[in-house]
Amino acid sequence: MRLRLHFAATLLLLTAGVCGARPKIDANSPAFTSVPELASGFHSLYLQNFGEAREKFAAWESQHPEEPFGEVAVAAGYLFEELYRQGVLSSDFFLNEKRFLKGIEGKPDPARMKNFQDAIQQARKLARRRLATDARDPEGLFALAMSAGMESDADMILKKEHIEALKRLKEANEHANLLLAEQPDASDAYVALGAANYIIGSLSGGKRFMLWFGGIHGDKKLGMDQLGRTVEKGLYLQPYAKILLALAARREKQDPLAQKLLRELSEEFPESPLYAAEYAKAMGRPIPAEMHP
Repeated sequence: MRLRLHFAATLLLLTAGVCGARPKIDANSPAFTSVPELASGFHSLYLQNFGEAREKFAAWESQHPEEPFGEVAVAAGYLFEELYRQGVLSSDFFLNEKRFLKGIEGKPDPARMKNFQDAIQQARKLARRRLATDARDPEGLFALAMSAGMESDADMILKKEHIEALKRLKEANEHANLLLAEQPDASDAYVALGAANYIIGSLSGGKRFMLWFGGIHGDKKLGMDQLGRTVEKGLYLQPYAKILLALAARREKQDPLAQKLLRELSEEFPESPLYAAEYAKAMGRPIPAEMHP
């Protein structure tokens, strides 16, 4: 089936997928149930305690070496950290058209990106091993969808390789649709798709026309809708979706939505200066010196 990234088709696929869905989530499934050790690692990540988050992910991973989600979590940690270090997770980046459309200035940290790529490759290896036994395995499909989606984000924002980002977005969409047919409530799967869709959909008409030849195109509205799904029902990646959707909402002049999401983040993670500073900016308030991230 030829996959298209427009909203009506996505809804159709999701609706159809429910019919063949498995009856319930495995209570031991790390990607779709809250595992305390993983939840703690993601909490540290959203507080920008990156080393602490990695230690927690690595500790869990060492006890579950066959689970691809451990590597997905590690990769997400490296990507989130690089986006943070590069100032991407801020309105200063999202509201600067030149930076937003062309990517970061300079190059990403090579060591961090290598660690990110290593985790992605290991996640894929473990996922394919599971899918070789069961082609409908939700954990395996989730790992492949997230791996391709995160790579699409990295290619678009950090590496500034739009064609590669498009290829990965297409791959992520394919795996995500297969996943959602099995696990309709796997809401975390939308976040990487949403980010890539929104950014590619924001490119100039000429660039988007060139990308159409890849058989797929970005869509800003779809991207925000996808991020909204993770915001509404996400598990580990809900805060990540909130910051991305809030910044996208600021670009689209949807100020009430941006203010709501940033207020929630600043209340959930009061120790982090990032969300408090962005909330102050969204409200048009001065940022005290101690709040600067």
